[in-house]
Amino acid sequence: MNPTDAVNIQIGRWQRTSLIVGAVGTVIAIAGLVMDREQFLRSYLFGYLFWLGMGLGCLAILLLHHTVGGKWGMLIRRMCEAGAQTLPYMIVLLLPVLVNLSALYPWARPAAANDPIIHAKAAYLNVGGVIGRAVFYFLIWTLYAYLLTKWSDEQDRTGKESLIGKMRSVSAPGLVVFTFVTTFAFVDWVMSLEPHWFSTIYGAMFIIGQMLESFAFMIALVILLAGMPPLSEYVTKQHLHDLGNMMFAFMVLWAYLSFSQFLIIWAGNLPDEIPWYLRRLNGGWGWVALALVIFNFAIPFVLLLLRSVKRHADRLLQVCILMIVIRLVDVYWVIEPAFYNEHLQVHWMDFVMPVAVGGLWLAGFFWQLKARPLVPFRDPRLLGAPRETVSY
Repeated sequence: MNPTDAVNIQIGRWQRTSLIVGAVGTVIAIAGLVMDREQFLRSYLFGYLFWLGMGLGCLAILLLHHTVGGKWGMLIRRMCEAGAQTLPYMIVLLLPVLVNLSALYPWARPAAANDPIIHAKAAYLNVGGVIGRAVFYFLIWTLYAYLLTKWSDEQDRTGKESLIGKMRSVSAPGLVVFTFVTTFAFVDWVMSLEPHWFSTIYGAMFIIGQMLESFAFMIALVILLAGMPPLSEYVTKQHLHDLGNMMFAFMVLWAYLSFSQFLIIWAGNLPDEIPWYLRRLNGGWGWVALALVIFNFAIPFVLLLLRSVKRHADRLLQVCILMIVIRLVDVYWVIEPAFYNEHLQVHWMDFVMPVAVGGLWLAGFFWQLKARPLVPFRDPRLLGAPRETVSY
């Protein structure tokens, strides 16, 4: 048996398990749809946006890696390419939201015509515009994912170093395009849940959160596969240390943006802005906010300062799992108070939807991942790392 067959077998097992979990979750979700359509859509939007963020985060990391270079991205590049390749699937999963806009968004209801603030935004917030822009967003994301994956495959076949510059020349402006497109996407799908409210920092905060969850997922996957070829030939303590530093940087940037938004809005005390935080700090939601401060910043901040954590695989894996779970809570805290604005509520479908959508997303991700070599073995930046045993 070829040494790389072991990793493909393991990825295949994960793919089958994910597909089964996704299928079972989908059946339960359909039962929830029959019982309570409105709750189904609310929970579905939450679960969908979390897993869409994982794919978008992978694309953003890929663009960043090709722009700045560095060995930190070599081990997770194929994983990021696989994550970015799931984005075409996600437009299909967006259809339940697009065909039920009036059930989720106040601006899409007939009563919105009597609201002067929503009426003033009608040229942008309208059903046709949101659907048309959604198609445009996915075309842009899919184009970048396709080009970078295509040239990466070509580099595997030919070994041309000129392709490094080609990918960089597309990725550098691509980061700017990605930032604008993704900002508008989350204005459409998340911020417009409360159309009286607005924030110019909102899109950047969401993008950094997506990259943070994707870094955590990619690092966890590298650790889980590090004992098998071909990753076992390349993964070192320094690689884990570098990836841990990248996750630390984006965690701090997420905290900075989140606090900046809070400070500016709270200090301004404007009637159209402050209610967004009032809904998320009262009625039990404040405890969720406190949990985000502790588990999405304070504890990871201390842990990721320690070399003994970043250079020890098991410890770093635990931090990654924490970051993924708390990111899920963060997305819930941002989205759900728009519906449950009186007090904290958690419905059983809020647990089912992330599992159902996540199972399908992971099945697609692992299918893409096992279709190609796990490392870009002809990229010269992959070689030359000093060997040092990885601790578990």
